[in-house]
Amino acid sequence: MSAAIKPAGDSPAMSLGELVALLVAMTAVVALAIDMMLPALDEIAADLGTAHANDRQYVITTYLLGFGLAQLIYGPLSDAYGRKPVILGALGLFLVATLACMFAQTFEALLLARLLQGSAAAACRVIATAIARDLTSGRRMAEVMSMVMTVFMAVPVLAPGLGQLILFYLPWQGVFGFLFLFALGLVLWLHFRMPETLHPEYRQKLGLGSSVRAFAEAMTTRLMLGYTLAGAAFFSGLYGFLGSSEQIFAEHFQLGDRFPLAFAGIAFGMGLTSYANSKLVMRWGQRRLSHGALIGFTVISVVHSAVLMSGVDNLAVFMVLLAAAMALLGLIGANFSAIAMEPVGHIAGTASAAYGFVTGVAASLIGALIGQLYDGTAIPLVTGQALMGALAIVIVLVTERGRLFENHEGEAAIADT
Repeated sequence: MSAAIKPAGDSPAMSLGELVALLVAMTAVVALAIDMMLPALDEIAADLGTAHANDRQYVITTYLLGFGLAQLIYGPLSDAYGRKPVILGALGLFLVATLACMFAQTFEALLLARLLQGSAAAACRVIATAIARDLTSGRRMAEVMSMVMTVFMAVPVLAPGLGQLILFYLPWQGVFGFLFLFALGLVLWLHFRMPETLHPEYRQKLGLGSSVRAFAEAMTTRLMLGYTLAGAAFFSGLYGFLGSSEQIFAEHFQLGDRFPLAFAGIAFGMGLTSYANSKLVMRWGQRRLSHGALIGFTVISVVHSAVLMSGVDNLAVFMVLLAAAMALLGLIGANFSAIAMEPVGHIAGTASAAYGFVTGVAASLIGALIGQLYDGTAIPLVTGQALMGALAIVIVLVTERGRLFENHEGEAAIADT
């Protein structure tokens, strides 16, 4: 971790350790603003008042919607104006939105602030990847991003517990207060330690026409379109879980403030398989892993749905089956994204933003629908996940012209090395 990373211009080199820590902090903002909120949803609904019990889920889904919508913006902006001013501006917007959340007097005002907060947080994910690409390449970049993701996997495990700990001493506004202080510390760190990483000769002119043409090319490419739509389908099941998990665990299974422990168990499985994917993909290939995991996710969800409908509804069975299904998502997400990007490497920035935009917006809307179907049982969530998994399988089958598990020529060459 002592290697030096040389930024653009004459700025001093950063240590590899500091670069990884900074990128972890940037990406952690995104997850903390989701997972820390989960234990506070009931208190927020009681304090601000909601027309329906399920409306509390909108605190999560509006953030996810803003996060998806804004991803198209930050890539072109940072390519034109540099990474540092854009990320600092976005974090400034995040701070304003977080304060608006803290002082919201109505539920509608809170949702509007959360939409803005998610839109600002999208810059952290987009620009963190861009900074890693600016400062590193090849195996070094893979090493950096692997270390970032390894540490980042702990966030969904720890964040709900941290949110619950805050709620033991402070009202729900205290969770937003923590997010504000965390983001403020990140702003100061970026301002004083992170140099501009985009070399001047690599800056691009900001043009709507060229961006639209690149977006259209990406979304009319068969692999890109197919795996983007399939990604939106299976992510919908994840977003539905994020929206309704607090009600299912805290209310239906009566865990109360122990809910973060159950959520951590699910998140830990997903993190474990995400790490395993980085080790297995070079041997087995992206399609074998992701196609097998998608089928497994769908089969488990169908079985789980049948078990629930038969009247078997206890926490132990629910945790085992849901954890098994959700863990397989760690073998799908990164691989679907990589497959989608295979034919559009010449417009990788726009294509990556397009993938995040389409999957994020579609999944947040469908996930919100799944969450709103919550009826006091886990049946709507698990059935929704089964249906979305089946839809993703159909989309992948059409995209791959009926052939599953087959490595393409380029992927097979990688897998055999």
